[in-house]
Amino acid sequence: MYEVRTSRQRRIDRARYVSKQASETSGGTANHHPGLSSAALTLVLVASFMVVLDFSIVNVALPSIHHALGFGGDSVQWVVTAYAITFSGLLILGGRIADLFGRRRIFVTGLLVFAAASLAAGLSRDAVMLVVARAVQGIGAAMVAPASLSLITSRFAEGPQRTRALGLYGATASIGFVAGQVLGGVLVQYTGWAWIFLVNVPVGVAAALLATRLLASDRQRAKIAHLDLWGGVFATTAVAAAVFAVSEGTVLGWAHPLVVAALVLAAVALAGFIVAERVHSHPLVDLHLLIRPNIRTAGILSFFMGAWTAGELVVMSLYLQQSLHDSPLVAGLVIAPQGVVGFITGMFASRLLRRVGLRRLLIASTLAIGLGFLVLTNLPSSGHYNALFAVVLLIGFGTVGTVFGTTVMASQGMADADQGLVGGVVNTTRQIGAAMGVAVLVAVAEGSHASSGTSSVSGDRAAMLVAALLGLSGTVVAWFGARSNTTPRATPFEAATLVTAHNKQ
Repeated sequence: MYEVRTSRQRRIDRARYVSKQASETSGGTANHHPGLSSAALTLVLVASFMVVLDFSIVNVALPSIHHALGFGGDSVQWVVTAYAITFSGLLILGGRIADLFGRRRIFVTGLLVFAAASLAAGLSRDAVMLVVARAVQGIGAAMVAPASLSLITSRFAEGPQRTRALGLYGATASIGFVAGQVLGGVLVQYTGWAWIFLVNVPVGVAAALLATRLLASDRQRAKIAHLDLWGGVFATTAVAAAVFAVSEGTVLGWAHPLVVAALVLAAVALAGFIVAERVHSHPLVDLHLLIRPNIRTAGILSFFMGAWTAGELVVMSLYLQQSLHDSPLVAGLVIAPQGVVGFITGMFASRLLRRVGLRRLLIASTLAIGLGFLVLTNLPSSGHYNALFAVVLLIGFGTVGTVFGTTVMASQGMADADQGLVGGVVNTTRQIGAAMGVAVLVAVAEGSHASSGTSSVSGDRAAMLVAALLGLSGTVVAWFGARSNTTPRATPFEAATLVTAHNKQ
């Protein structure tokens, strides 16, 4: 039930809620951060790896799936689109539910949903069953991803321990994206497409069982009234409709009625979301959080990073297979060093942060991306990998440096009760960027080729120029937006003080 409330009343309600959540989460001791054991942190990273891996591993198998299940025309793309819509659309809601009802509980539930959907996908015998299973996979991933990140940011206090853990998180994301290309090629070539899904089943089930033993039990028990259901509906609809429009715009055409209708629906749902969050006493997203400099800058950089990463992997995979005529496995191995250097960057990211600071790290990372893609505007038309090898190393450093920096920035100064939401917001902007990056870079690659009538390499080079502009735009955002990268925390003490002051009046 919604009621119009003054700004002051909403701040007081929010203060009471933050104070109560922080107290319950820590067992009554404010600002208590028990940390995660090495085994528990490894478990969380493995789960994150599985979710990230699933994004890239499917692309390699699409041709085999197309022939095996009889997808018509371009409809095989729905194997990717169905997952992207539910995953990106439900990330914010999944993050807030984890905050309210317990991160371990949502983490375990998401793993089991993901494993069950992976089993159904691997056993699919028709296109409809596979697409539905992929959509359910996205639901499970939307629970696991923000819960994983918030388990790290809420269990480790700001400082060296958290930055080290987030460095490992960034390293895992990097190696996961690229490992999907290699592992997908191996599985498709030697075992068949179904195993790109079935491999998730034992990993997901084992991770869920281990989580009940390695992760501390959740103490909070939120009331269902605290969950902003209408806000969740509006947010999910807006993001899902936007991702659908971007994903299908290049296939159906931007003037197609379905694409136009999706864009209109996204705009209407976004307006409804803003209105709903302004009047609800416990909003899904406190709109004041979104205008904080650290959240705003991290969101923009995450959007750019998702766009250049996802777009690059697709374009480079097509370039290596279609222009250089490499096999999927060889194409994955050529890109693999990018993930390796990204993993190494993540391992040492916390030390680098202490030496150069967050702003300089983000500037260096995004600048490395821009320079790397500028070099790739001269992609060779034959199979000579020397220069390409050096450039993918530069891109690997830049991507993981940006992942790490934006994650650290977004979590700074945030109350523990909001860390799941922060994870949802950062991941959502990244996934929207990924959907747009794939659509735009592939469209540029194909459009340049079609309009010029030259070899497809010219189109791939044009796509790399767009990626370079994304990286350099990120440098500008980091230069100006990361000047002030911390914000005051709404600590339980401050929240309680506000409540006490109000009660005295």
